[in-house]
Amino acid sequence: MSIGIWQIAIVVILVVLLFGRGKISSLMGDVAKGIKSFKKGMASDVNDDQETKNISEDNQDTNKKE
Repeated sequence: MSIGIWQIAIVVILVVLLFGRGKISSLMGDVAKGIKSFKKGMASDVNDDQETKNISEDNQDTNKKE
């Protein structure tokens, strides 16, 4: 038994009736903000990891010179 167009349409209509268009729009906006902040956080984690590697490499270089 597969899901057809009519079943999807009924579910969409019920969701719109229960929550309203405004609530769904704000919810989707919040989801988009969450995704953007997650991507930004992941990008900063990658940069932080690279910086810590550079710091540890610098510390090893100074230990060799002494």
